[in-house]
Amino acid sequence: MKSILVESLIRRFSLEVLAGDNQLQRTITKSQTYRPGLEFIGYFDFFPMEHVQVLGEKEITYLHNLSHDERKLRIGNIVSYHPPCFIVTDGLEGLQYLTRYCEEEKIPLLRTNEREYEFVAKVDAFLTKSLAPEIAIHGVCLNVSGLGILLRGNSGVGKSETAHTLIGRGHRLIADDIVVLKKLSPETLLGTHNDTNREFLALRSIGLLNVVRLYGRKAFQEETRIALDIKLTKWQGSALNNELEVEPDYKDYMGVRIPHIEIQLQPGRDVAGLIEAAANNWLLMQQGYSAAEEFLKRIEPEMNDSGKSKC
Repeated sequence: MKSILVESLIRRFSLEVLAGDNQLQRTITKSQTYRPGLEFIGYFDFFPMEHVQVLGEKEITYLHNLSHDERKLRIGNIVSYHPPCFIVTDGLEGLQYLTRYCEEEKIPLLRTNEREYEFVAKVDAFLTKSLAPEIAIHGVCLNVSGLGILLRGNSGVGKSETAHTLIGRGHRLIADDIVVLKKLSPETLLGTHNDTNREFLALRSIGLLNVVRLYGRKAFQEETRIALDIKLTKWQGSALNNELEVEPDYKDYMGVRIPHIEIQLQPGRDVAGLIEAAANNWLLMQQGYSAAEEFLKRIEPEMNDSGKSKC
């Protein structure tokens, strides 16, 4: 099971440590934060204790209004479950009692000045990405016309050279050689680099290139949602598919189905241009447009006239 440390959360969001500064190596394994509500009135049947606990204005105001003994009971019940950490939002103050209980139970108590709903959305997104199941595959990942493309093929087939051409046409590199795929949901696959290969593109006979240094920031992007899987293969004339519209095929990555096509290579063929065409055509299809359907509508009158003349 993947995990991150509480101190990683502190660094990412510049959180203030109010208690438990010697417990920042505690691990977080759940991708969603939780706001305890029913738990403050003693209902713990479904308490997700492994989640980061967020306390906003409503929760803190409720605690402020309790008597000393009641507050001790309510907070004591929750801290006894030892969640990874508590985070108080909106820069709320008057937390001496909460600080004391967290110190006693060795639980980090953190604070941010950000508003609760904005902060929770940011933290949930960060945790979802950080804790998402992932695999590493051999290939190249690019953002072409705003579309995440996974480019695969045998070693030496020309993936990186094709990526270089696409970068020269204004598209963006995500990762070369090793692509990290993260499953954010049953329908969402994110492509990114592994940090080591960030911004680098390897070209045979040329060597390693830093695309940002060569072509500027617009040549690189940290991550992209994968929408299309393209495999570069050797030319096989007998296998060419010349239908008006190719039947959709799919490639499965960790249970996420990605539309898949193959592009055959031949000297002189504009592979980068074909990838641009595939990306733009896919975008049009998502908007409900089909070139094949429009073409058939155009020739339908001619076909009807031809049928009448035979009669």
